[in-house]
Amino acid sequence: MTAPTVPPARTTRALEARRQKTAAGLSRIKDVLDQMVKTRAPITMAAVARTADVSRTFLYEHADARALVEEATNRAAGRRVHDRQAVQDELEASWRERALNTEAALKSAHAEILAQREQIAELIGQVRDLRSEWSQEDVARIITDNGNLKRRIRELTAEGKSLTGKLSAARENVRFADKRIADLEVQLTERTASP
Repeated sequence: MTAPTVPPARTTRALEARRQKTAAGLSRIKDVLDQMVKTRAPITMAAVARTADVSRTFLYEHADARALVEEATNRAAGRRVHDRQAVQDELEASWRERALNTEAALKSAHAEILAQREQIAELIGQVRDLRSEWSQEDVARIITDNGNLKRRIRELTAEGKSLTGKLSAARENVRFADKRIADLEVQLTERTASP
């Protein structure tokens, strides 16, 4: 007994339908892989199959699908290497700039220290010159004035701390008032909106 034969037209239609389904699957896989490479998502067979709505078997057994996945994996790996290199270059540039800035600041600080030393030496010389011209009463008066100025500095420092505390409390009160006003505006809006 012979097996039933399938009409050639029906076989041609079935093969064409299968080719179209394969082409559509490959197109979806390519789109999904392009998107994964663009968004830097990890490329796995499971993720590609799920997103492209194809079976893992199709991905493993179809040579074109497997080639698309391998090519995308290679592109993603190359992009990761490029990204890491870009980050490393950016870090190196940042450190290089910091080093240059630090070097410039160090030179400036050395110049400032040298200028301060020269000024201190000059002022010490002036003090020695003036000390010989001052009487004991002048020295006592200057010491008293210096003590008074130090006491006034302490008073002003304490007053500044007190004012800073008051300013901080006032800012906190303003923030609380702003929040309360916003809450009341919301409640008012809700009441006017409801019939």
